[in-house]
Amino acid sequence: MKMSRKGKKILFISLGVILASAVSVFLIFKFDVFSNKENIDKPHEETQKPEVKKLKIVNEDSKTRPYAVMINNLNQARKYQAGLQDAYIIYEMIVEGGITRYMALFKDMPTTKIGTVRSARHYYLDYALENDAYYVHWGWSDQAKYDIQALKINNINGLIYGGTYFWKDRTLNIGTEHTAYTNIEKLSAAVDKLGFRKETNKDLLLNYSVDEINMSEIKNATIANSVTINYSRSYVTSYLYDEVTKTYLRSVNGVAHTDYDTKLQYHFKNIITYKLENNGIAGDNKGRQDIENIGAGNGFFISNGYSIPITWKKESRSEQTKYYYEDGSELKVNDGNTFIQIEPNNQELIIA
Repeated sequence: MKMSRKGKKILFISLGVILASAVSVFLIFKFDVFSNKENIDKPHEETQKPEVKKLKIVNEDSKTRPYAVMINNLNQARKYQAGLQDAYIIYEMIVEGGITRYMALFKDMPTTKIGTVRSARHYYLDYALENDAYYVHWGWSDQAKYDIQALKINNINGLIYGGTYFWKDRTLNIGTEHTAYTNIEKLSAAVDKLGFRKETNKDLLLNYSVDEINMSEIKNATIANSVTINYSRSYVTSYLYDEVTKTYLRSVNGVAHTDYDTKLQYHFKNIITYKLENNGIAGDNKGRQDIENIGAGNGFFISNGYSIPITWKKESRSEQTKYYYEDGSELKVNDGNTFIQIEPNNQELIIA
C-alpha cells in the first residue's frame, strides 16, 4: 500500500523524536557514569576546620613592645584623664602624701589621647621592665632618674621631648604641670627617632582564656559584687559588678571614674589585688615611698562576679610577677582589660 505524503511526514517526525530521546538518554547515562567515576576517583576533601578563637584584648601573635604611661591621679586632675579604657593593663600604687598614681599599658592600639602624663617613681620601673615596655613619663624623682639611667630603660620623658611627643592643654582649669597628654602616633614617632628596640623579648604578663572562665567552680570562690581598696584616707578605689556587661565599673572616692573626652565610666574585666609593705625613703623631704615588691605573697583575682584567693611571686625587678591559684597552677584571667591594684599593707580591702 502506498503511503501518503502526510503519513511519511508523521513517520519522519516520530523517528526524529525517538532518535532525540535516545541521544538524550545516552548523554544522561554518559554524564552520570563519568560524574560518578569522577567522584569515586576524587579524594575526599577535608571537612572545614572550626575557626580558631582569638583574644580580643591583645593579639597573642604580636611581637610589638607596649607603652607604659605614667598617669596623673591627683584628685583635682583625675577628671581630665583620657584614653585609659584602651589600656590592657593598668597598675595603681601609692606615692607620696597618700596619693596614688597609675601606669597604663597600651599595645597595638591607635589611642589618640592619653593622659594626663605625670612623673616617674622608681618602683614603677619594675613593672615596666616586667612587661618589656617603653616607659613614658613627664619628669622623675631622684630615685627614678638614677634607676632609668642605670638600668638603661627605654624612656620617653616630657621634660626632654615635651614639645615634640607631648602637648599641654592650657584650657584646663588646673596647674600646667597637670595638663600633659600624648598619643600612640607621637610615641611611635619617638621610638623611631630614638632608635629603641621594637620587638619584645618577653611573653605577655598574664595568661588569658579565650573562653569565659566559670569562676564559681574554682575552689574557695566567693561572691564579689563590690570591691573597695583603701590606699589612704583620701584615696579609695572601688568597683561595682555589672551583670549585663560582666565588667566592674570603677569609682574613686565614691565618684564614678570617667573619661574626660567620652564621659563614659571606666570598666574592667579583671581585677588583681594584693598588698605590699611601703615605707618612706630616708632623707627624702617630699615623703616619697619605697615598696617591698620582691618576694611572694597572697592576693585575690576578681572577675565575673567572683573572687578567688591567689598567690604571687616576683623574683627580681625585671622578672615578671607570676600569679597562681591556691593549688600552685598558674592563674588564667578572662579575655579583657585588667587593673592590678597594689595596696599598702596597712590598709583595708573589702570584697562583698
